[in-house]
Amino acid sequence: MTQGITVSRRGLMAMAGTSLAAASFPQSLFAQSGRNILIIAAGQDIPSFDPHTSSGYSASFLLRNTYDPLVRVAGIPPEPVPALADSWTVSEDGLEYVFTLNPAARFHSGAPVTAEDVVYSFNRALTLARGNAWMIRGIVTPEGMVAEGAGTVRFTLGVPYAAFLQVLPWIFIVEKAAVEANLGNDQGEAWLMNNIAGSGPFRVARSQAGTLFHLERTPEAWQAGGGNLDGVIWQIVRETASQRLMLQRGEVHMAVDLTSEDMDALEAAPGVVRVIEPEYRTFSIKMNTAHGPLADINLRKAISYATNYQAIIEAAGYADLMTGPLPDGILGHDPALEVYRTDLDKAREHLAQSAHPEGGITLRMVHVSGLEQQRRWALIMLDSLKALNINLEIVPMNWPDMVAACKSPETFPDLFPVYQTANYGDPDNIAYAAYHSSRNGAWQNAVYANPEVDALIEAARAEIDSEARVALYRRFQEMVVADAPDIFGVLERRKLGMRDVVQGYRFSPVASNAVEAWGLSLG
Repeated sequence: MTQGITVSRRGLMAMAGTSLAAASFPQSLFAQSGRNILIIAAGQDIPSFDPHTSSGYSASFLLRNTYDPLVRVAGIPPEPVPALADSWTVSEDGLEYVFTLNPAARFHSGAPVTAEDVVYSFNRALTLARGNAWMIRGIVTPEGMVAEGAGTVRFTLGVPYAAFLQVLPWIFIVEKAAVEANLGNDQGEAWLMNNIAGSGPFRVARSQAGTLFHLERTPEAWQAGGGNLDGVIWQIVRETASQRLMLQRGEVHMAVDLTSEDMDALEAAPGVVRVIEPEYRTFSIKMNTAHGPLADINLRKAISYATNYQAIIEAAGYADLMTGPLPDGILGHDPALEVYRTDLDKAREHLAQSAHPEGGITLRMVHVSGLEQQRRWALIMLDSLKALNINLEIVPMNWPDMVAACKSPETFPDLFPVYQTANYGDPDNIAYAAYHSSRNGAWQNAVYANPEVDALIEAARAEIDSEARVALYRRFQEMVVADAPDIFGVLERRKLGMRDVVQGYRFSPVASNAVEAWGLSLG
């Protein structure tokens, strides 16, 4: 028997964000007889529906549920499992991959998913060169993809790449005919910003930025193994404390932005299940290395030494301090790496060598509005910088506005906090996304660029010998720490909360806050 979800008037107002939004909120979505609607409280808007330009956990939630890739990953550690491709072969040299598509796969239009759609999607991703395209740039080439009939795709990689199957879940397949019919002069970007051309088990029923994104089950979903959900609502709840209270009151089924304090408060909450699991999830504060005061490496090093790391770890709760740019335990991580820790003598020494030896400047730090953990870290930085006679302006912003600020060095703030969860369990994920200059303009790495670091990253991702890769990543870590582009913060354990009526949930350390809903049920 399905247990309905209770929505109080206070809860509805909190979920809608404002009284006006609440007045227009379709309360029937929560109270339809016989309908199983999973409600997820999250603090981040979905900036775009385009599968080849969007990234971040909110966009990943939407794309994972409305589109399909060739393969997905599941389990601990994450292993490739069939999606659009029900089988594949790999050559001994690791250069050739042949995928056989599932003949049952259908787009929302009813048209079959073909090899031509796959090749078109990869070419579109490479052409736009945004979103998750960095995962395959230099690996997949247009001339290396061949559609062999309707149901087979052959990839001949430009260079060997051990993590190829691990990245494929993030290259989503669009229906070529639908995109071409709405191509415009921008590769269909304007149309795909608010429309779906996918084959996923859900489609968008309603979207209201700042309030909710409602996905409904497609009438004839072709995927096997689905639960009983009729729909999913990604409900925007900015304050993490509000997410917790709504979960406790039974007004949402899941909350994905909870703090350590929230998890402690939920320990004995009736009807609530806590998920606290390790994953390759880094938190760092990126500095504007290309424009403004922090283009000065000595000032960056001064700030790195002045930071109160003990306060950062205490504020984090379920976490450990980072040792450099790569997460602990991942291939190539150097646990003996010499990194910055609080040392005010060294901080003042580097400040004296900077362009602002007496301090006396004001820096600007942004954080996600309503995300209490980031606000606390910003306050720690405010206090830490006082020792250098540096002021800090703290500005809360909505996530889409923060993403927009990353587009140029001139709009990027001095200090920018970033959570980065590995989308695949390989050091290439963090290294390339967060430190390769081709990512400049994106939120993972808005401005940092070093040609020597680029060369190391490129060599390491193309190297299939494990020992040689480890050596390259060790050198990479040393060079990044020497450049001090980030304040290396903490490795957080993933913290999720859910009602005990949610069935079929299986944790995987790959983007676990971008919930895949197809296998879930409400009982």
